[in-house]
Amino acid sequence: MKKKLTAAVLSGAMLFGTVGSLQASALPSKNSGMRNISTAQIVREMGIGINLGNTFEACGDWIEEVDTKWGDGVLEPKDYETAWGSPVITKQMIDGMANEGFGVVRVPVAWSNMMDKNTYTISPAYTARVQQIVDWVIDADMYCIINIHYDNGWVNNFPNDENGSMYRYETMWNQIAESFKNYDDHLIFESQNEELGWESIWNPWTGTQSQKEKSYALCNRINQKFVDVVRASGGNNSQRHLLISGYNTGIDRTCDSLFKMPNDPANRMAVSVHYYTPAGFAILEDKDESWAKARSTWGTSDDYNELNSWMDMMKTNYVDKGIPVIIGEYGCPTKGKETASVVRFLSSVCKAAYDRQMCPVLWATPKGEDGGEYGGHYDRNTCKISNPDLKKAFDEITGFNGKTDTPPAVLYPTVSSVDYSEQYHQIRFNWTPVEGAENYGIAVYLAGKWRIQTQSISANTTSYTTPKNLTPGKSYKVAIAAKVNGTWAVAEAIKNAVTVTVK
Repeated sequence: MKKKLTAAVLSGAMLFGTVGSLQASALPSKNSGMRNISTAQIVREMGIGINLGNTFEACGDWIEEVDTKWGDGVLEPKDYETAWGSPVITKQMIDGMANEGFGVVRVPVAWSNMMDKNTYTISPAYTARVQQIVDWVIDADMYCIINIHYDNGWVNNFPNDENGSMYRYETMWNQIAESFKNYDDHLIFESQNEELGWESIWNPWTGTQSQKEKSYALCNRINQKFVDVVRASGGNNSQRHLLISGYNTGIDRTCDSLFKMPNDPANRMAVSVHYYTPAGFAILEDKDESWAKARSTWGTSDDYNELNSWMDMMKTNYVDKGIPVIIGEYGCPTKGKETASVVRFLSSVCKAAYDRQMCPVLWATPKGEDGGEYGGHYDRNTCKISNPDLKKAFDEITGFNGKTDTPPAVLYPTVSSVDYSEQYHQIRFNWTPVEGAENYGIAVYLAGKWRIQTQSISANTTSYTTPKNLTPGKSYKVAIAAKVNGTWAVAEAIKNAVTVTVK
């Protein structure tokens, strides 16, 4: 599905300047605008989703210790990316998710990896790697969700030091928001993961009402801080669609009246909960624990009634009240499970959520040893859903019948050559004609905005010469757009912009 749309037509006025070695690299899709579309519409357009689990949220002090002892002693993003068993993520892996019918990829992130622990300055290298993943997701016509995940558990310190923890939280979100502020509405920020809720304050089984109110109030303050920081961060973030983590992302606790959605001047929020019920099937593999007995099968009438009861609870308390819902995680192991029950459970949860206008996002990790962990569900080697029966079930739920291989109509001029005049410090762009073009326009990316140079180049002309005496050595990103059927193909022009340097 085609989703990437830019903001308005190229606007403003500008001073040009350009040339040098032509780099045919497109601008990242972040340089786009926000559509006039509700969060509920966004969530429905997502369809069903998948997590890039056990990858960029991988954490642990042991990672640095191992690298120091056995590696080169220089930590890189890939040292964390691969620490929990994932291969280095490739564009093909992300494209495969789109090809399998997923419309959104949730990318859990441990931003504290490689972070300065004194200033909470996030590693530029780690940010760049996450940005690359986000770009791949959006380039594959999917939505992307990024968050602060478990992140080595520092959020658990809020009850002991709220001021210090809130400062860290705010400092981190300020940086994340700044790094991604120009991305369009295909990028969603999620406030946290499952950690907003503290048994050190309120034990749900033995705690008092006052303790419960205290824990919920802290959760609500953190979510409000998240909204306030993002909305004040500039760029597209004033209108970005946000995902608010429920109390421990539990359905019953998020449906408690003590949980409050933040105040948001943009009114662009959804709520996130997770679904791993019953725990004996959805969490445990083949060994019992004191809190649950492992189950190998799922699918009794009681199982279905339980599932529908939880999903109805979210629909009644949120969807029916105009608050969109994303099931940010749902899943089950494959080890110790009947294969048919795994397919039955995952497809049933997916359908129950999807049919109630919620977006279910499958928890998928690299395949564990001996079929452990969550069995993969999505094979990062073949770039396909691991179980064909599960793939078939998902397609029946969404009606997905494969991405078309028919190439779209070319709506943007392709730069064929660039001529430079060192004598006059001047450049001429030459491009291939666009069928049906009414005229062409030129824009340059300056000071964080696209600015028009001209919109009146005749459809019979396929070249443009800049003014003379541009600044030698200065580089510019230049987009050439075509107006077809009365509409400027802005998104295509920006995506295929070129970089030149003045000689």
